[in-house]
Amino acid sequence: MEGLSKSDANLIVYVHPSQSKNVDKAILRELSSLLFKYSQAFDGVVLAYSVDPQDKCARILSGVHPYFGVRLRANLLIFSPKPKMLLEGKVVKITRESIHCIVLGFSSAIITDENIRNELKYKAKHGEGAYVSRYQKRHVIKIGAVIRFEVKSLDEEILHISGSLIPANAGSVHWLCSPCLDLVNFCSLDEEILHISGSLIPANTGSVHWLDKYFVDAATDSNKETKTEEEMEMQEQITVGGETLSFVNDHEIKKSKKRRRAADQ
Repeated sequence: MEGLSKSDANLIVYVHPSQSKNVDKAILRELSSLLFKYSQAFDGVVLAYSVDPQDKCARILSGVHPYFGVRLRANLLIFSPKPKMLLEGKVVKITRESIHCIVLGFSSAIITDENIRNELKYKAKHGEGAYVSRYQKRHVIKIGAVIRFEVKSLDEEILHISGSLIPANAGSVHWLCSPCLDLVNFCSLDEEILHISGSLIPANTGSVHWLDKYFVDAATDSNKETKTEEEMEMQEQITVGGETLSFVNDHEIKKSKKRRRAADQ
């Protein structure tokens, strides 16, 4: 998934003198206050961190009395979604007008019907809604499924994402990553409705399950045919005057010729 990055930062944490007996705990408390909040300084949301204090001594800062500053180096994991990036989220609600999902367990995202490509059609069964592909019946988006979508915008204040399923590489992650998709030779693409015209004329297209089995069997049969041809050639070499010898040996052939001449005399 895109939007995740690591960042090394040199920070100064301000600690109150009352916390001087347990500075490490005070530092962790201050850094924890940054978690799951959008930070303009890091241009994203801090998800995790690890720290390494650079100095064992702290300095009391003039003008910030009575706080003292502790210099440290931090490794941060930052979530910074940008437009056109591809994110993944778990679907929690589906209606005819929209799809709602949760990204990384804390950020909500919505995909409205105008941002859902025409290939995906809403269907309701037993009171539960789902989006099903018109062309690929196995491509289904339902509650609990993980989907991949394109970022359109991010509300930094409430960490709410507006997404899109228009791109062809967006949809159900289970279907997009499925190894059982049939091989198709693409001929043309209707970009307006994302409809593909394909061909199964080439010999190397068809069901992947069948193709894998076919090529294994074909290789085995080829080896058998090669052995059979070699055996036939050997038989032809030892066939003389309609009499087939049981051994492929030059000595046996010469001996047979002497016997035949003796029989003719």
